[in-house]
Amino acid sequence: MPSVSMYAPENFPDVHPGMDLPAIIVDVLRNSHHTPKTGDILVVAQKIVSKAEGRIVDLREIAPSEKALTLAREADRDPRLVEVILREARAILRVRPGLIIAEHRLGFICANAGVDHSNVGGGEDVVTLLPSDPDASAQAIKRAVDEAFGVDVAVIINDSHGRPFREGAVGVCIGVAGMDPLRSYVGMVDRYGYVLRTSVEAIADELASAATLLMGQAGEGRPLVVIRGIAFQGGERGARALLRDPSRDLFR
Repeated sequence: MPSVSMYAPENFPDVHPGMDLPAIIVDVLRNSHHTPKTGDILVVAQKIVSKAEGRIVDLREIAPSEKALTLAREADRDPRLVEVILREARAILRVRPGLIIAEHRLGFICANAGVDHSNVGGGEDVVTLLPSDPDASAQAIKRAVDEAFGVDVAVIINDSHGRPFREGAVGVCIGVAGMDPLRSYVGMVDRYGYVLRTSVEAIADELASAATLLMGQAGEGRPLVVIRGIAFQGGERGARALLRDPSRDLFR
């Protein structure tokens, strides 16, 4: 009978800028009751990656530009926050009071270009940014875990994003190592003999979302989830493979 298991190690330490996150993850796994195995998928919360890599901004040090002041009035947001969003964004796509939808410079479409107050520490004036290179962050974690335990795992960096036409946020993959983030069924036959022509599954996003169920969104303190029992293809295309070309994007 097919089955999948997930576990989130407890007592994960608070992460601060400059810490060696791959080494911390190795230590946490060593102290858990589940040693990683080849084929496991480690899902790591974006927030601890950003904090370890120093992707933190103190808004008290930000001087908003005229563009930020204008956009802040339209969005009814802190002009200093809007300035940081503009610096992280490739384009501003939609604005309404309380919300800015932006295309992050890495290509992700998300609220506030990934700039976030939650689970940062340091007060309400401190925010995190997305990692500079989430795929490289995932590679570093994979390398450390593989070497420490003599295994071959995949690593996903996940973040919570909203979606068009649906309420609520879900976990999505913003960085990946050791696996292809997409699984194509094109050319395969369904149970009634129909040959699939366009079916491609965003397996990395599905895994990122599943892990979010254990991670939570508030003070749970479970930023690492290990998933076992899912077959995947190796690959090094990175999370950018999940981004739809604007010419094929009917929502923009």
